[in-house]
Amino acid sequence: MYSKKTVIISQAGLFGKSASKFIRIANNFKSTLFIEYDNKRANAKSLLGILSLALPGGCEIVITGNGVDEHEAVDKLTRFIASGFINEEENNEEAVVGDVKPGK
Repeated sequence: MYSKKTVIISQAGLFGKSASKFIRIANNFKSTLFIEYDNKRANAKSLLGILSLALPGGCEIVITGNGVDEHEAVDKLTRFIASGFINEEENNEEAVVGDVKPGK
């Protein structure tokens, strides 16, 4: 079993789209994964479980893994939370809005 603490830096908390992204990442691992907050624990691969925790921005959570890839899973999920919900696999380049030059 491997656990790590992290803080949800997004003021929006872990809901909706960010929770869905979190679950997609969690489901890539074989280990059993949990999130703990305020003396409650939920399956990190379950949208209803995560939403039931009502995780607000700024709260400290513990992510726990148990299984063959627990270290990799917990580390990746804590990086996702600490980054403000940026998935490492996503293309994070800023969008370019056309090639319009000033004065034209």
